[in-house]
Amino acid sequence: MEKRFMDLLSEELKLQEAVAKEHARHMNITFGEAKRMASQYQREAEKCIAATETCEGARERAEALLIKERKITTIWEQRARQMGWEGE
Repeated sequence: MEKRFMDLLSEELKLQEAVAKEHARHMNITFGEAKRMASQYQREAEKCIAATETCEGARERAEALLIKERKITTIWEQRARQMGWEGE
């Protein structure tokens, strides 16, 4: 009877070990996948940041050029008015 109990106990321990190994394997796979996805999201975020910076730089340059154009337009309008132009 005691031998049977020891056999059952030994079998139970082996099953628990197998379950623990399978659980560890699954956790390693899940962790690896999570790291891969995090890396992919980080790369995509870096692309977005770079694109946003590029767009912001272009917007700032366009705004500066628009201000410059408006100043030049104002100067030309003033000259035209001095020469008799009666526009809008």
